[in-house]
Amino acid sequence: MPDLSALALRAERAGLDASAPPQQTDIDGWLIRLSPGKAKRSRCINALREGTLPLDELLARCQRAFDAAGLPLAVRVTPWSQPADLDAHLAAKGWGAFDAADVMVLADLAPEPAPASLQALDAPTYAATVGALRGSSATAIAAHAERIANAPVTYQGFALNDAAGQLLACGQMVVAGDLVGLYDIFSAVPARGHGERLCRALLGLAHAQGARHAYLQVGSDNAVAQRLYTRLGFVFAYRYHYRSPEAELV
Repeated sequence: MPDLSALALRAERAGLDASAPPQQTDIDGWLIRLSPGKAKRSRCINALREGTLPLDELLARCQRAFDAAGLPLAVRVTPWSQPADLDAHLAAKGWGAFDAADVMVLADLAPEPAPASLQALDAPTYAATVGALRGSSATAIAAHAERIANAPVTYQGFALNDAAGQLLACGQMVVAGDLVGLYDIFSAVPARGHGERLCRALLGLAHAQGARHAYLQVGSDNAVAQRLYTRLGFVFAYRYHYRSPEAELV
């Protein structure tokens, strides 16, 4: 079995690639993302390396970049954020913490014997489908489509439909070598079991494409989804959250 700590770091790095928007740049070792989309991971700071600037000056430069983009400043804090005491520094400034998420990993991905049939969706169709379920704005949907169509890793989005063609669930996956990430898993109808069927089908398809390990991100307070992923064999790897000098972001 792979070392879970090593798999967690691989999941973090793969997640950064999978969520990369065209609107990103580097400021003194920090990855700055300025997409107008709904996903916070595409419009935040990822503090990847400790640079040479004093922290307050670095934050001021980032603030100017977010102001120019018309976006609220937010920092995504992970166990690997730099400097190592970044979270404590931001908390001392009074920056609130919100939207904690758990990254879960599946160390040994087995093939599904009879996965459900999935309908492949192109990027605009997928973004519109999941955006409608989320209640996203037209701007957020367009940004989502742009991001997944231009990400450095290949997007694959799917719908799970019933016999009449009605949408039951949708989700996307990103396969990079032997690692697959699941994203945007949504059930469209209240009946139970569609999300699990979708995930099993995605994992089976990913295994056929060479994936042997998997990861996903789920809200830390989403007990229902966490129980689903636990049934699939996923285990907790690490937690991240956001901090911002503004009110909690939507």
